[in-house]
Amino acid sequence: MLEGMLQRDKDEFTRICNRLLSQCFLCKKNEATRADFYFIMKYKEKFTQYLSILGYRLEINEEYGVVQLVNMQNYNRYNMKLFESIILLILRILYDEKKRELSISDEVIVNMGDIHEKFMSLKIRDKMMDKTTLRNAISTMRRFQLVETLDRELANEDARLIIYDSILMAVRVEDIRTAYEKLEHYRKSEKSNEEIDASEAD
Repeated sequence: MLEGMLQRDKDEFTRICNRLLSQCFLCKKNEATRADFYFIMKYKEKFTQYLSILGYRLEINEEYGVVQLVNMQNYNRYNMKLFESIILLILRILYDEKKRELSISDEVIVNMGDIHEKFMSLKIRDKMMDKTTLRNAISTMRRFQLVETLDRELANEDARLIIYDSILMAVRVEDIRTAYEKLEHYRKSEKSNEEIDASEAD
C-alpha cells in the first residue's frame, strides 16, 4: 500500500495516522499541524485506503482546511462529560457569532470572559462552573484540535482561545438554533438535579 514512498514519508505516514487516531481532527490553520494537513492531501488516497481497513472514514473539508477521522462502527468514541458538552456547544455558538464579524480567512478568537458570559446568559446554572472543571473542558477541546490557547493562565477573564474551523465538523448543526435547543435540554436537566438535591437535603 505504501509502495513507492520514501522511507521518511512512510515514517511520516505512520506518525500522522497515529496523530489522527488520538486527536480525531487535524487543522490547516494550526501551525503545529499545518504540514501534516498538506501531507495528507498529498497522499489522500493512501490514507483513505489504509484507515478504511481499520474501520475509519477519512473526511476532508478543503474549504475549512480540516481533516476528520470517523469510526464507521462507532468504536473508540469519546463520551464527553456533561459540562464538556455544554462548553463545546457554547464554543460552537461563539464561533458562529464571531465569524459573522470577520472575513473568511480571519481566525476566531474568544476569551474566557466570553465563555463565562455566554454560560451565565443561558442560565444553565445560577453560578459559573468551577475553574478546574472549565480548565479541564478546555483541555479536552485542545486535545481534539477544536481550540488552541493563546495565554497560559486560563483563570483570567481575558485569557484568549482560537476556535478552529473543526468546530463546524464536531458540532454539525444546520441551524445554530439546534445548539441552543441542546443547551436548553441541559439547562432543564441541571434544574431538575438541583431540585432533587434540595429535596434530599430537607
